[in-house]
Amino acid sequence: MTVSEEKFTRQRLLEVQTLTPSLFTLRTTRDPGFRFTAGQFARLGVRKPSGSIVWRAYSMVSAPHDEFLDFFSIVVPDGEFTSELSRLEPGGELLIDKQAFGFLTLDRFPDGRDLWLLATGTGLAPFLSILQDFEVWQRFERIVLVYSARTESELAYQQLIRELPEREYLEGLGSKLTYLPVVTREQVSGTLNGRITKLIETGELERAADLKLEPEHSRIMLCGNPQMIEDTRALLKTRDLNLALTRRPGQVAVENYW
Repeated sequence: MTVSEEKFTRQRLLEVQTLTPSLFTLRTTRDPGFRFTAGQFARLGVRKPSGSIVWRAYSMVSAPHDEFLDFFSIVVPDGEFTSELSRLEPGGELLIDKQAFGFLTLDRFPDGRDLWLLATGTGLAPFLSILQDFEVWQRFERIVLVYSARTESELAYQQLIRELPEREYLEGLGSKLTYLPVVTREQVSGTLNGRITKLIETGELERAADLKLEPEHSRIMLCGNPQMIEDTRALLKTRDLNLALTRRPGQVAVENYW
């Protein structure tokens, strides 16, 4: 089978950056024919010494227009994929599916004024891709990024988040963004403390954003561990904020992600 007939392309690992003992980022080359919508994910493959391939899905952190692909990962103890990946050095080969997947994209919402992006852990990845694409800044009047981690050291991509609103192509639209970092296991100045569900229940999240969560105007994306998503969805449903489905418009879109 030739490469053109295969469902993946062979890319080079450009960079691996260790953030904490359990978190790392990686950058790869990008096939010129690979297309994706901000918020989608791709399957990455690592070939084992035996010749078999280990696959794992990762959301793109990079923008759809970037010439490279960025990914954000957690180290899975004894995990097959990250164990194989740890053996690679820059220049090593990674396989990437030719097709992108996922529905955590802005076209889930045909309307809405305010966009809330609620992430835990590596669930931040698709939101960074969305925020690096111009469409979100055109469509919404307010954008609230809520990023929850256990400790301050696990809050990744802080420089990118700070710099995003200042990018020239936004032409002043960067003021639409409100960034609310959340740390659950430490008291850290300048961050909220507590689980996202608690912050919604107490009203603290809305007060910090100076914005109401309401069915008419709010559109909400959730990405992170499944328990957070399940609990937050249930809480939002009590406020008439419901899942957006193909046949039923709603206010909430989700992606389970560790």
